[in-house]
Amino acid sequence: MSAESFTIYLWASNMLKCLHIENIAVVKCVNIDFSDGFTVFTGETGAGKSVIIDCLSLISGEKISKDAIRYGETEGSVEACFDAVGDNVISLLSENGINADDGEVIISYVMNIDGKSQARINGKSVTKSFMKQIGKMLVSVCGQDDGRALYNKDSYIPMIDSYIGEYSEYAEYSSIYSEICENRAKLQSIKLSDAAIARERDMLKYQIKDIDTKKLQSGEEEKLEGELKLLHSAEKINKQITLTHRALKGAEKGNAAYLLSRSASALSSISDVIPNLAPYSDRLLEMSYEVTDIAESVSEYIDGLDCDPTEKIDKIESRLADIASLKKRYGSSIDEILQFRNRAAARLDEIENAESLCEEYVRKISSLEKSARKISNVITEKRKEAALAASQRVLEVLRFLDMPGVQFNIEVSPAKELNAYGADIVQFLIATNPGEKMLPMDDIVSGGEMSRITLGLRSVMNQKGDIGCTVYDEIDTGISGKTSRKIGMKLKEIAKQTQVICVTHSAQVATLADCHYLIKKNEVNGRAETCVKLLDFDMRVNEASRILGGIHITQSQIQAARDMLLDKNNLCE
Repeated sequence: MSAESFTIYLWASNMLKCLHIENIAVVKCVNIDFSDGFTVFTGETGAGKSVIIDCLSLISGEKISKDAIRYGETEGSVEACFDAVGDNVISLLSENGINADDGEVIISYVMNIDGKSQARINGKSVTKSFMKQIGKMLVSVCGQDDGRALYNKDSYIPMIDSYIGEYSEYAEYSSIYSEICENRAKLQSIKLSDAAIARERDMLKYQIKDIDTKKLQSGEEEKLEGELKLLHSAEKINKQITLTHRALKGAEKGNAAYLLSRSASALSSISDVIPNLAPYSDRLLEMSYEVTDIAESVSEYIDGLDCDPTEKIDKIESRLADIASLKKRYGSSIDEILQFRNRAAARLDEIENAESLCEEYVRKISSLEKSARKISNVITEKRKEAALAASQRVLEVLRFLDMPGVQFNIEVSPAKELNAYGADIVQFLIATNPGEKMLPMDDIVSGGEMSRITLGLRSVMNQKGDIGCTVYDEIDTGISGKTSRKIGMKLKEIAKQTQVICVTHSAQVATLADCHYLIKKNEVNGRAETCVKLLDFDMRVNEASRILGGIHITQSQIQAARDMLLDKNNLCE
């Protein structure tokens, strides 16, 4: 495969526009503006390249220790701005009350020295888990340990499914499989030993009888407590209401109603002489009626109120004690106790009818499994087709990356039982040298081979994904010379469909980038500080020469760096 044969792909849905880091490790304050295409970061060991990767990983949901906060500071922060995000991201944000209709998403994370942290998306506070969910939809970080992570067999089926893209059969299968699991759990719950069933039956019967004998009613406890409170105050209530009734109406001639009525009669008797007094007489008479009505209404509160309510109090307290005893065993309220009773009755019914229920669940599970098998067969064919295509493409990439004798195959074989992913076992097999037997990938140990296999898998598997920004941390580890150049060319190819950001120690890779940033550590006011500088052409020549050279940079190294930047295979042109 030559550089000229690379396919040009449509640009992915989003890109990282800028990154702001403040008070993280050796970074005091750094702002980095990104463009599309292929961007590299280079610099001396310890200059702060890993901080950039760690902060991008943080945005995609990875953990970062509070110890990463710059010494002497109380908090550190990271903010990333993404542009032209996909509809899937906008829709998910909208469901959570976050507006991103303009296609821009700003993710920020602030952590304090006391361990507290705050995540925000477009200014709205979100949970760390939601930030991770969104972050992983926007940026994919391939760290130095990512190669080994790709050899995790549990990740193979999701990788193949990601390569296939969305398909309706998988969602349909997942729904049926969930039903299968639910019915299996129900079946298992009633398939107990005879002794266990007998013990559970006896316990359930006891619990149901224990609750039923008390004849609980919803709201009863609150009603009893109110009545108890009234009875405890019976003497006081009786005394005060009697006093009120006597004052308003009960006393023979000194009560308020009598006095008001007499006053009304007095004014009425002279109203023919002073007509203006007639209205006052009428008002006083109305007041006497109102006072009489109040007196009679108040007296109703002591009707039936026993002056010595001890017996009734004892009865209520005994009932409340019974309710409290049930609450200790079955729930915190009468409603919860009754719910417990209903569940116990349902479970008892299951046990009493265990045989017929078992048969019903077995039939249902069998029917669901048949449906699941039918759909899983379609899924298997899709995976086999995808595995064949992906295997060939990965093989082409690996051979291009100077592994000419490599053999690679994605094997899809039947699983013994249905699982959450279907009825398949997916295995990645590889032989790195001619004549060798193909073995599972986790037997591969060479660092250089691991880097190339990782790049090959990610370049193929990520091609159908929606993530618009992919970050590689020293993907060229253990590789040099011509092979490094080819890795750079492959990254350049990937950058035609997704934004690629790469930390590298290879001049062969760095000189192929569209944008080149130098990460350098300076001393400012007696403290180390990382700075990030965008390099122009001459600066890139100097930096590539530094990477190529030893202690002293020679003219031939400078020329070699210049030639690499101007090489016809440099797809920057």
